[in-house]
Amino acid sequence: MTFIHQHGIRAVSAQRFDETSRSDDACWVVEEETLTIDVEGIGAYTLMWTPTEPVAAPCGFTPEDGVLAGDGVPEVLALAAGFAFTEGLFDRLDEIRSLAVCPDSRGVVRLALADPQRALVRRRNVVVGSSCGICGGRERVEDVVRGIPPVGDRLRLEPSRLDAVMAAMRQRQAVWLATGGTHAAAIFDSSGRIIVIAEDLGRHNALDKAIGKCLLAGLPLVGCGTALTSRVTLEMASKAARAGLELVAAVSAASSLAIEVTERFGITLCGFVRNGRATAFTHGRRLLVEDAAPACGQLCKPLHIA
Repeated sequence: MTFIHQHGIRAVSAQRFDETSRSDDACWVVEEETLTIDVEGIGAYTLMWTPTEPVAAPCGFTPEDGVLAGDGVPEVLALAAGFAFTEGLFDRLDEIRSLAVCPDSRGVVRLALADPQRALVRRRNVVVGSSCGICGGRERVEDVVRGIPPVGDRLRLEPSRLDAVMAAMRQRQAVWLATGGTHAAAIFDSSGRIIVIAEDLGRHNALDKAIGKCLLAGLPLVGCGTALTSRVTLEMASKAARAGLELVAAVSAASSLAIEVTERFGITLCGFVRNGRATAFTHGRRLLVEDAAPACGQLCKPLHIA
């Protein structure tokens, strides 16, 4: 088998079948690798992820010096920082002592916190798969959202801008365009301008990358929203809440717990954003329309069919 390497994708030999024929061909597939985030004094988190750019070493971050790398925020640092932040391991960048790719292994990032005893630790020494979410019952839900304040209420935009954000995001998904196998997450402002975009095999990773890039680059999260190519589950909603994002727009459906969390923290949750339409499950006031339609809660009542 012949492999052709590019960042985030790989060409593999395959056979294509239809009703009458079989042919040899090559297919682009998404790369899946492991990344271990070793948090000093707490434990290790191993993620299955897709690196869409070269993993540069040495590279790192300290609050005093900022990002220690070439131009921009390295994707691997963005994922590590975003994951640790949305896990609740730190709330502010000055709570980090150092964050760095291990010089001996580019698949390991070491995170040292200023005070590990103060970190909110929900889980430790775990392997998080590319489709993995949070497991457990109602007590685990409370663990997920513990310590998160309600989001602000600055964001307002027309529903048409959500479609525009989705279209712009799709055009910038290089790995998805080649393979059809990744998710993306974008952070956008009230004008619908995309601030950052990230792509990964895992929908959780894509959002963590986008949040982490904003954090390390000093880009705004307050007053912003996120666009997702995936469904919205409890963990995706809790990540948005912890980042203070006011609106979550997804091309697919939302789960019951995602609706519960976004309602609780004041987030506008929109599903099925496609073809000029969207369904707002919570806090639809942020979507500006000329016709003063009934509130979201009225629009989203289930139909009872006799």
